[in-house]
Amino acid sequence: MNTSCLPLLLVYGLSLLPSACRQHNQAAPAGTLTELSLKRGNLSVCGPAEQQFGRVAFEVSGPQSVQADVALAVSLLHSFEYDEAEKVFARVIDQAPDCAMAYWGVAMCSYHPLWTPPTPAELAKGARAVALAQRLPKKTAREAAYIDALAAFYQDHAHADHRTRSGRFEQAMARVAARFPTDPEAAIFYALALDAAADPADKTFRKQRKAGAILEGLQPQAPRHPGIVHYLIHTYDYPELAALALPAARQYAAVAPSSAHALHMPSHIFTRLGLWDECISSNLAAAASARCYAENAGLKGHWDEELHSVDYLAYAYLQQGDNRRAREQQRYLAAVREVSPVTFKVAYAFAAVPARYVLENKQWAAAARLRPQRAHLDWAQFPWQRAITHFARALGHARTQQPDSAQREIDHLAALRTTLSGQHNDYQARQVEVQLLAAEAWLALARGQSAEALRRMQQAADLENRTEKHPVTPGEVVPARELLADMLLQLRQPAPALAAYEADLQQHPNRFNGLYGAAGAAEQAGQPAKAAAYYQRLTEVARAAAPARPEVVAARAFLARHPAASL
Repeated sequence: MNTSCLPLLLVYGLSLLPSACRQHNQAAPAGTLTELSLKRGNLSVCGPAEQQFGRVAFEVSGPQSVQADVALAVSLLHSFEYDEAEKVFARVIDQAPDCAMAYWGVAMCSYHPLWTPPTPAELAKGARAVALAQRLPKKTAREAAYIDALAAFYQDHAHADHRTRSGRFEQAMARVAARFPTDPEAAIFYALALDAAADPADKTFRKQRKAGAILEGLQPQAPRHPGIVHYLIHTYDYPELAALALPAARQYAAVAPSSAHALHMPSHIFTRLGLWDECISSNLAAAASARCYAENAGLKGHWDEELHSVDYLAYAYLQQGDNRRAREQQRYLAAVREVSPVTFKVAYAFAAVPARYVLENKQWAAAARLRPQRAHLDWAQFPWQRAITHFARALGHARTQQPDSAQREIDHLAALRTTLSGQHNDYQARQVEVQLLAAEAWLALARGQSAEALRRMQQAADLENRTEKHPVTPGEVVPARELLADMLLQLRQPAPALAAYEADLQQHPNRFNGLYGAAGAAEQAGQPAKAAAYYQRLTEVARAAAPARPEVVAARAFLARHPAASL
């Protein structure tokens, strides 16, 4: 794929409302439009010489001259290129200020259903845009239904929580899709709304399966629609469902190669399935595209999407035992000083990448010394991400027999959990609770309290099983059930340790430490054939590992000693 920087320059007049337009429609006064602070400028994308965002048909009321731009903007919207989509919707508004669906598009750009909830400023902007759309008289019944459905999300946004409002949008889009059954876009946006409103604790995946059925039913008629393949990946981004999304994951980058997100998003499924080579290729392309985008868009520093890809790259390299390349990603990240915008995934990458490196390599002394990276980041705004550093330090101190220091880090984790609970951020509070329980478990083990240690570690593993990982991360910093297996093995209980490793590998296939741990547990449990199978798999997954990795050396030594067991 050609990832050279090829900005697409869409130059248009800067006058917000030409005089002729003001006379044509008084329903959208210039002052109100100015308050929207629409994103404007050249459309900046990187990739093929001709823009490729997939194929979308989305006709709206308005002159024929804006139809191509509307289709382009909706294509960008389907690939979560929100800033660029808003630029195109703004151009439509300049040409046809009475086009109600252009304001709907602006409001959709402020929603971003599967990412972090909108900020107060984004909520206010979206609410203003959708209110303008409702006031404009020139719209069809279909367009009014789309607009009213989105208005349900923004209604009472200052008081109703995000989950409640996402549920409203889902229900409203269900009515739109039912009312206009021949409109595929209504069904596609309904599937997106289902995913956005899904309960992360629902292990039946009821809403996701419904969304998947809708999207799969539409795909044969629209194989190059970016929303269908993109949302199929999100819909099935769970260990139990990930295999269902593999065809879409291998297709999305080819459908929309001009989107950095389309280059990255397939790696969610590759990671779920332990396909590390494909994950790495996906994120190398995405990171290059993100750097190109930052340059063309005139961003100060790096684009947040690049750091998201760096996190996935570091994780994948570590699962291949490739410390050299993982370390390169960590050093690259350490050199970053400015990122735009500073989002929750930026903070996550800054915290997770160095923590992953030391924990995956079991460098406990280094883990105890970890410090949060300072890159013009206010860590007080990111308690969940801050917890990662305290978690790593707690494990480091506990594993190096420094119980008092471990306890201090555990106290920090407890305080951060309380902060998140006070913010009614139940999901992130539960994530920190898992880390807190795991840290307490290893501290108990360091104090010789093995029964208490196992009890708490089991609680952590069970809680993590009931809570899905956030899509901002390729995986937990260290899976709790893998930590439970490590503890069981350390306590000379190889049979239950093997069961725990195997259970975790079902959720996290081809994890380096999971494979090595399962092989060692099988070996100690007197199951040489099973040990050989796991050691063999480790050598295949970690073929890029430096020869010095002791785990790979041990695996090859076992296979050499037991050639019959490896047949």
